[in-house]
This record gives sequence, structure tokens and C-alpha cells, in this order.
Amino acid sequence: MFLDIENVERNKTAIHDDSGTQLTYGELCDFITEIEELKLMRSVVFCLCENTAGALAGIAAFESVRVVPLLLSAAIDSSLLEELDTMYTPYYYWIPDAQKTRCNGDVIYSKYGYSLLRSKYDVYPIHEKLALLMTTSGSTGSPKLVRYKYGNLEANARNVAAVFGWTSDENCIMDLPVQYTMGLNVINSHFIVGATVLLVKNNLMSSEFWDFIKENHGSNFTGVPYSYEIMMKLKFTRMDLPDLKTLSEGGGKLTDEMFKMLAEYSENAGKRFCATFGTTETSARMAYLPPEMAREKIGSIGKAIPEGELFLLDVNGNEIEEPEAQGELGYRGPNVTMGYGICRDDLLKGDEWFGEYHTGDIAKRDAEGFYYIIGRKKRFLKLFGLRISLDQSERIIKEGFNCECACTGNDEKMKIFIIDGALKDKIPAYLAEKLNLNASAFEVKVIEELPKNESGKILYKNLN
Repeated sequence: MFLDIENVERNKTAIHDDSGTQLTYGELCDFITEIEELKLMRSVVFCLCENTAGALAGIAAFESVRVVPLLLSAAIDSSLLEELDTMYTPYYYWIPDAQKTRCNGDVIYSKYGYSLLRSKYDVYPIHEKLALLMTTSGSTGSPKLVRYKYGNLEANARNVAAVFGWTSDENCIMDLPVQYTMGLNVINSHFIVGATVLLVKNNLMSSEFWDFIKENHGSNFTGVPYSYEIMMKLKFTRMDLPDLKTLSEGGGKLTDEMFKMLAEYSENAGKRFCATFGTTETSARMAYLPPEMAREKIGSIGKAIPEGELFLLDVNGNEIEEPEAQGELGYRGPNVTMGYGICRDDLLKGDEWFGEYHTGDIAKRDAEGFYYIIGRKKRFLKLFGLRISLDQSERIIKEGFNCECACTGNDEKMKIFIIDGALKDKIPAYLAEKLNLNASAFEVKVIEELPKNESGKILYKNLN
């Protein structure tokens, strides 16, 4: 079975969600056996995911019986779902009972609040190594998919569990969406050691969220930068959470100020703070900063996880050998996926990346071999002939004014989107001074809310 979960003690709790459903490892294995007995065709299954036991049990079962899940949010827009449905013509749907009418098919099995539907489409050939599909754009449902092969998820789960030192005693707090690449890795890296996953649908800002993790002795939490911004507003550092021992971060870059605050809080509170870095294309995590280095290496993503290798590339695509350097970040390892797919014919393709992925992120490597993300390769403008990083500009504004912002634009003008109108006239002069540019290079727009996906990442294409 997936991640060898059949070897875990049967009475150990595998999944406990905040809607009240609990499954032991034995019950999860029995469920997988039931799915196996359905003799499903090897094909694609659309999984409309919620943070519930039913969604997660389905994913584990499909991985075990070699049916290929495409993980989507259960909250996906109907028009986007219809577009994906037409493009990839799945043979099955795994969908919450309350949403069965969203997909055209016949129910062939139901359990734990989910139903398996047989669609109106026929089976078509897919590559023998294809194990999983994920969208490249989170909740937007982009038709561009990442193609995982068998072994990717297992390798990443094994190596991430090793660097964190997870044991079966962990009660992992899973606030991230199941269909989010890092969320799935958090789950898998706990399943592989026989730990308990606490699946949370309630919002971080709700009392129900905190009550649930306190009652169930949540021992570690993984968040994206947006998660920690919310937690700091809730004065998280003053909460009494004696069971919470590890704070992990990924899915984007924290400001140096936030990074330092989490590192200092963790050290003073007898906890540990671990920064990580990864991509959907690498099955989630590929770098990890040991907690004992957090205060010394503010902002660093650390070094490669076991079995992996980080490296830098120059503008010509050649590997940079100098110890201290800056360039595009690359990665080699068993968790590198097979490539992209933009139509169902692509699901017949084999491995196009052969264990090596170039991230598109610009990073620097210090004298001790620790890596720092600077920005995105494509997130640059050329203002007055100078190459300006949009990501760096955002960090300068956030650290200078403690506000949310998003920077876009072209080589004529940078557009800065903020929600605090009182800062509109202050930001151009401040940024001009920091970047040594004329203030006329910047245009500030005040909007009600920055568009974000479910993991808190800004949707730049929705800004204009």
C-alpha cells in the first residue's frame, strides 16, 4: 500500500479531522482494500479535495491501486472544473457527497462523506509511471499540470521525515489544503512514520481551530507566510501551546523581520523553527534550514534535503562552481517529477526532466553553502536601464511600512498595489530612495483586497 501504511500498528490513529471523523491505520488499510476490490480501471480520477478524512483516504487508496488522482479544490469554480473536465476527460470522480451533482456520472461507491462516480468518458492510455497530477496554479485550476511518477511522493516523504526527525508520536496540524503540494507532503511525511494527521477545515482566525489542536495535542505546524502573518496578528506567541514543538514554513518567502521573530520566539519558548523551500515540480520540499541555524541564517532556505542536490546556473545555463555565487536555483533528486502536461495526450509522455529541475528562482549561496532566495527570474523590470526585482521591491515596502503590497508593471513604470490608502503618497519617495531611482518610476494603486489563492500567494495576473 501507499507509503507502506499496512506496516503501522492497526489501532494507531491515522487521520482525525475537525468535522469529527477519525480513522485508524487499520481502518484506512481496510478502506484501501475495499477500493482495490472494485477493480478500477487504470485511468484519471478527479479528486475534489477538502481537508477531511474522506478526501485523504481516497487519495491514499488511488495511489495504492494505481489510479491517477488529479487533485483539485472542492471549491473550484464550476467553469474551471468544466474546462478541466473537457480537457482531461477523467474516467472517475472522487467528490464530496454534497457536490455529486457537479459532475456527470454514476455513483459506484460511497464512504466517509465522499462518493466515487463513473464518468461518461472512456478510458484512454496514460504512461505506466504516471502516479499523480497537480495543477501549477493552486486554486485557479490551470489546465497546465505537473506529472508525478511513482517514487516521487515516497522519496520526498521519506527524506523530509528524516530531516525533521518525525516519529509515530507526532500529531501533525494540517491546516494547508490537501491538494496543495506542501500540504500533501506534510501528510505523507507523517504517514510514512505512522504519525497522526489532524486535518483542519476551520479558519486559523477561528477559536474552533485553536480548540481543536489544543484538545488533540497538535505537536507541529506547517504554514505559508500568510499563515504566520495571521498568527502574529492573533498574538500567537502569547498562546499557551505546550504540545506544539515545531513550527515549519514554506510556500513563499518570509520577510526577514518575520523570520527573525519566529526564530527568536521558538528559541525562547523551547520550540524549533524550520524554514523549508520547494515546488510542485519537486514534490514539495527540496531544501531545509536546521532550526539551530535559524537565528544565524535569517532568511535562508538552508541546504538540500537528503538524496537531493542544490546548484546555481548562470545566464547561459551553465553550473556555477564558485563557493559564493548568485544565479538561477536548480535541484537534482528522486523527488523531481516528470514534467508538465497541458492536454490529455501529454499524460502518455515519459520522464522529460530526468531528476533535474531548474526552478526559475534567483538565489545566492553564501560561503558556508547556505542558499537564499532573492526573487523570481521573470519578476524583474528594467526601469531607467536598471534591472529591478519586483520581489525585492515588495520586501522593501513591507519592511518599511509593515503593510501588504504587490508589485507588477512593465519597463516604463512599476505598479504598486496596497490596501492602506494613507501610505499612497509615502511609498514612491521611500522606494525611490532605497532603489536609487526617480519617484516617477512608481505608480501606487489603492485596492480593497489583494487577490490571493488559498495558500495565501498573490494572484498577480488579477492585478491591472
